[in-house]
Amino acid sequence: MKHLALALATAGLLSTALAAPATKAKKAKPAPAPKPSAQEILATSPASDWRGLDPDNTLLMELPSGQALIELAPRFAPAHVANIRALARGGYWNGLAVVRVQDNFVTQWGDPDGDDPTKARPLPEGASAKLPAEFSVPLDRVGKAAGFTRLRDAEGWAPRTGFAEGFAVAANPKTGKAWLAHCYGVVGAGRSDAVDSSNGAELYAVIGQAPRGLDLNITVVGRVIKGMEHLAALPRGSGAMGFYDKPEQRTGIQRVRLLADMPVEERPALQVLRTESATWARLLDARRHRGGWFVHSPGYIDVCSATVPTRPQP
Repeated sequence: MKHLALALATAGLLSTALAAPATKAKKAKPAPAPKPSAQEILATSPASDWRGLDPDNTLLMELPSGQALIELAPRFAPAHVANIRALARGGYWNGLAVVRVQDNFVTQWGDPDGDDPTKARPLPEGASAKLPAEFSVPLDRVGKAAGFTRLRDAEGWAPRTGFAEGFAVAANPKTGKAWLAHCYGVVGAGRSDAVDSSNGAELYAVIGQAPRGLDLNITVVGRVIKGMEHLAALPRGSGAMGFYDKPEQRTGIQRVRLLADMPVEERPALQVLRTESATWARLLDARRHRGGWFVHSPGYIDVCSATVPTRPQP
């Protein structure tokens, strides 16, 4: 009887379970659409978000391995940029050399005999031997007129950072100063101990980790926008601070010209993304929030890791 009762009870439970209405399966939420990659953002950017080069403010430096294109920054260093124009127009760097390549720091070029008044190459007509230091500019000069786009990401080197006219900018509202940040590819004017001892005749490009400690200590005159490999891949100097010990170790400079002084058909046809554009804002966000291959997305970007893209003229 016990077995019969157990069987009947089990059958009852089973029939009840079978009779119970089936619970509806919850609809799965659709997966979020993947965010566009940096490449996709650039590929779909409107033509109006790009600009051409200013021939009066772009240098073409020719080395044995290729060309380096340097965009000058007259808003931040007007006296130095004017002097650099005069130096280029006078053929000052033609036949001079890269004199220093210090690993993870800078490539420097100019007159190897510049410290010897009896051997130094004379400056061309219109170029000045003495200029004031231009370490910073008033902050109000870097506003709407320059299309300043502020980064929301905080950093330790400056209270405010962003981009103006394609250049990485740092600023301090308390002091009212703004300056160009020492990022990879930045071009500065070498100086000695005196703060006003630079005139643009001796220049360097940053080829390593951004040396932000140089900010507000050296006049920054521009940035390399194409051809960094021809400066960063040169043999390192074996002397102190990366200077070459022997003349034969130096890389010769074939010539340096302003694009404005070149025939139009010989000028590099290049465009730069406008850093006040919607495309630039989307690109920064894509770099903050990485997808695809990345397992961890930092959600952060700093002013020196936000490289401004260029592209061939369509």
